[in-house]
Amino acid sequence: MALPRTGAGSYRLALYLGPAHRPGNPLWLARRGGSGPRIVTFLNRAVGRFNNHVALWVTALALPVFIVLRVAELCIYPFLTPLVGLPRYRHADWVNVSRQKFTGLVGHDLIWCLYCDWMTGVYALGAEMLRNVESFWCPIRYASGKKCDNCKLDFPDIHEGWVAPDGTMGDVVTTMEEMYGAAATARLPRDQRHPWFGHPVRKAVGAKAMDG
Repeated sequence: MALPRTGAGSYRLALYLGPAHRPGNPLWLARRGGSGPRIVTFLNRAVGRFNNHVALWVTALALPVFIVLRVAELCIYPFLTPLVGLPRYRHADWVNVSRQKFTGLVGHDLIWCLYCDWMTGVYALGAEMLRNVESFWCPIRYASGKKCDNCKLDFPDIHEGWVAPDGTMGDVVTTMEEMYGAAATARLPRDQRHPWFGHPVRKAVGAKAMDG
């Protein structure tokens, strides 16, 4: 079942969820139920029906947090592209819903999978934007080695470019010059002049330069 393509995943999700009486709508499917293997059936059996359903509604309490994050992505981050050259993003590539296309995913399972689908995209885009912010304004490794290890998955620059905590401000400025100076950004697209150190656009431009 195809969804209308729009820039904002949350708007697409709202369109998809209403009206509730329409056949094919996940709320309609939830009331209708479905036969065959179900995620909810397995989890009810694994952790108990009560625990599973209460836990699901507890996760729903995080929805306002993700809405605030989405508003920041739409209304705050875009100013940073013209102001300081942080990369521009096509939000539809990150925030969308598509799990309704998975065969057999219906009812209760579909509703929660669509919620996770949208929520994960919002988180991933926010993390990508924060990678740019962190490396641009403060490329200094955390003093806590444990924190560095915990954060390196979302912030690869921690171990691939940020200055060690026992370094100097001279080291920081040198690193920034190497990554954001005129020579380093001359070949980068105008709307992606100052991406995080390991951003794909840097690798693409570097590979193209080597081929040339």
